[in-house]
Amino acid sequence: MFAYYLQLGLRSLRKNPLLTVLMVLTIGCGVAASMTTYSVFRATSNNPIPQKSSVLYVPQIDNWGPDSNEDNKGEPPNAMTYTDAINLMRDKRARRQTALYPTAVSIVPADPAMLPFRETSYGWYADAFPMFDIPFLYGHGWTAGDDDAHAAVAVIAKALNDKLFDGANSVGRNINLNGRDYRIVGVADAWNPEPVFYDVINTNGFDDPIQVFIPFTRAVELQTATNGNNNCNHDAGKGWDAWIRSECVWLGFWAELPTKSEADAYRQYLNGYAAEQQRSGRFRWAPNTRLRNVVEWLDYQKVVPQEAKVSLMVSLGFLLICLVNTVGLLLAKFMRRSPEIGVRRALGAKRKEIYIQFLIEAAAIGLAGGLVGLLLTGLGVMGVSLVFEPDIAKLATLDLSLVLLTMLVAIAATVLAAFYPTWRAAQVQPAWQLKSN
Repeated sequence: MFAYYLQLGLRSLRKNPLLTVLMVLTIGCGVAASMTTYSVFRATSNNPIPQKSSVLYVPQIDNWGPDSNEDNKGEPPNAMTYTDAINLMRDKRARRQTALYPTAVSIVPADPAMLPFRETSYGWYADAFPMFDIPFLYGHGWTAGDDDAHAAVAVIAKALNDKLFDGANSVGRNINLNGRDYRIVGVADAWNPEPVFYDVINTNGFDDPIQVFIPFTRAVELQTATNGNNNCNHDAGKGWDAWIRSECVWLGFWAELPTKSEADAYRQYLNGYAAEQQRSGRFRWAPNTRLRNVVEWLDYQKVVPQEAKVSLMVSLGFLLICLVNTVGLLLAKFMRRSPEIGVRRALGAKRKEIYIQFLIEAAAIGLAGGLVGLLLTGLGVMGVSLVFEPDIAKLATLDLSLVLLTMLVAIAATVLAAFYPTWRAAQVQPAWQLKSN
């Protein structure tokens, strides 16, 4: 019976091609608008490391005091001073932990035909690789001993390895960074979490993948400047030593705390550490600390752009308007077939069969609208850069999941819109139709 009802529906659609095209375009435009904005919202609100987002934490310590935090509603600074980061690393109260910052390095290729170039690079500790579940194509990360020795070692990304070494295993070879040779100990496979949870303060959640990783201790020893933000509440003084001993905040910090008890203990530790700094005279205010996991941190930093939320709400409203129009068009179409419905009912057809026939016909309209919507969604994804920043727009992709969701939304929305017109059609009285005709 499904095939029979589908045949009846397609035949009915062919009888009114203009009305059919209008309904298909209405559904297609509404679905395309909502799916295009959803593709951006999905990418920006994605959990970048779902397997560990509940055990990775960002500690915050208020080293500026309440007078400097009025605009931030009493929240501690988003970044950390060198003093606090080193103290936390020294105390080792987490299973794994790392301080990090984007470094400003230039790569000098061994091939004289290639000019020096800059790539995204970070200085952090050995713990970062297992903390962030970074996969390796060749080799591995450096060791804690390398951190302590300020070793001249590096991990490079697959894309950079392809560029410099044609994809060959480069472990053991050297790479020249800022005029100094570093021994490559590992080649990281593709790793590009979105949003960039590990350094929201410098990237706003969206940036190119890291291509070079070097030990934090080595970067600091060589006085490698940060390529990110540097916020000071007073003059830091002149020179590198004065800067890193100042109250300027410029470092990210992450701690891995696998259990709730460890997280609670770390919170107590942070408060105790801040109280110790107060007793020493460095802080002149009560301890003010925070500890947020990945999801809480991204939410606090408002990584999802406000325009993405607004666009999604507007597009859903537009889809609703399209569905209301579709309801009206379906109602007009179905009620014009009252004589046909009356004859079928007089010949023994049940209301249930009328429901099934018209809902299948609506599903066919939804399927056609979904195909049109899929085409328009593809065009919309290509054009999101006209509305959003390039770093955000590039995250919107038309993958298999979005294709399936587009078709599902189109069919489901059209079928739902058809319920009221179908109910009205099923209420047709066969006796009245036969008498009037």
